[in-house]
Amino acid sequence: MKNTNKIVFIILAITLLFAARSQAAIKTKTIEYYDGKIMLEGYLAYDDSIKGKVPGVIIVHEWNGLGDYAQRRAREVAALGYVVLAADIYGKGIRANTPEESGKLASIYRADRKMARGRAMAALNELKTMKMVDQKKIAIMGYCFGGMVALELARSGADVVGTVAFHGSLDTPSPMDAINIKGKVLVLHGADDPNVPAEARMALEKEMKDAGVNWQMNIYGGAVHAFTNPAAGNDPAKGAAYNEQADKRSWEDLKMFLREIFK
Repeated sequence: MKNTNKIVFIILAITLLFAARSQAAIKTKTIEYYDGKIMLEGYLAYDDSIKGKVPGVIIVHEWNGLGDYAQRRAREVAALGYVVLAADIYGKGIRANTPEESGKLASIYRADRKMARGRAMAALNELKTMKMVDQKKIAIMGYCFGGMVALELARSGADVVGTVAFHGSLDTPSPMDAINIKGKVLVLHGADDPNVPAEARMALEKEMKDAGVNWQMNIYGGAVHAFTNPAAGNDPAKGAAYNEQADKRSWEDLKMFLREIFK
């Protein structure tokens, strides 16, 4: 019995050691880059134990701006073996502190999709400059507001092999631009999201079909807006709430999609 306990202890110690080493291998840093004369401040995450070139992923933040949530997701995606840039759409030092401020900032880019695309393109160009990134294998993903931005970058014809929108805004003033999409599209959406009604989902479906895009939409029953973010709370009646099941399922769907497009 003592020997059995000793073996179990050794296995546990080895497991924890490897987990610690894996976590320690993820390096992060804040980087400055530009969209024209506008300085942006992104968050880079990568596994420094990986040798050679690896795929790159851009993550676009929610409507409050680049912060803890997008940075956490950047580290998690980097742990999958990718170089990740959490993009800054608003500009260095421009962040929202209240829902009202978030709404005002997001509305600027909702009204000016060209500028939204430009900010996302700046992140793409920055990621391409990194020696560890395989320029032919770059994807973009976004949460809420960031989902809209990710889809707009794809519609611009940018060289991304995949686009993922988590509980994102799906509408666009230029649905005909979907013909420019070069990669695959994955939309991960809450069935009960009040911000994106069924009509918007149907419009996106038509847009993708008409343009001949390779696309997929996964709809999670019982999930509302912001279902991947614990900070959204746990009251679906408010329209935005965390849903652990949908969060875990969508994360697995993301991993499968990334493996597919980067193979």
